[in-house]
Amino acid sequence: MLPKTIDEVISALDVIIEKECTNNSCMAYFPILYRKVTVRIKEGILNNEFENNPRMEKLDVLFANRYIDAYECSGFNKPFTKSWKNAFEAAKTGKLLIMQHLLLGINAHINLDLGIAVAETVGDDGELLDFENDFNKINEILASMIANVEAKIISVSPLFGLLDKFGKGREDKLVSFSINVARDGAWLFANQYHISPNKINELNNRDTVIAMLAEKLITQKSWLLKYLVKTIYFFEKKDVPQIVAVLKKD
Repeated sequence: MLPKTIDEVISALDVIIEKECTNNSCMAYFPILYRKVTVRIKEGILNNEFENNPRMEKLDVLFANRYIDAYECSGFNKPFTKSWKNAFEAAKTGKLLIMQHLLLGINAHINLDLGIAVAETVGDDGELLDFENDFNKINEILASMIANVEAKIISVSPLFGLLDKFGKGREDKLVSFSINVARDGAWLFANQYHISPNKINELNNRDTVIAMLAEKLITQKSWLLKYLVKTIYFFEKKDVPQIVAVLKKD
């Protein structure tokens, strides 16, 4: 059973984190970030920070369930989106940077899932434009939390700062990925999906594009970045429970 309330979403994320942490799996990293965002959105709803707070909880649940459903499907070999499949398969290798695992999750969830969840929240007969301010508020919350997560990553990945120092200005998606760009793309996709007469085709086409972007987050073209990533990875801590304990801190 998928969650029906924001509290049930938080509980479901706790179960995933605990399970993946026990398995020493890198799949524990994204749900930690996602749980933090969900708790923050819950606080925002309770404090009436959004233009339509009941609608925001509806969105939060629909949005989260796309990740939770994909996660559950992966465990039972059921079909799910290629964007999440790429993220999960990369996590199972355990050979990527912590930040890469987070970006792969953010890529699938914002670039694909968010637009669909927004359209489903509004409904076919709803007015999408009425949602724009609250939509931007969600992404402002996420963007504001990324910096805090990066600070924590440095404590378990001492050379992580090299990526920002030497990677700037390069086209590789690992260093050029932008939450703001993802947000703008998600809003555009939400509008396309909302008015599309064939939502399945719209979803599949978008999924193909975002899955390709996931591959670009995994593989670097530049020899310098390839060397940097290998060096940073070598010095990163590999103990998932230890990393999870750090990422969980406020």
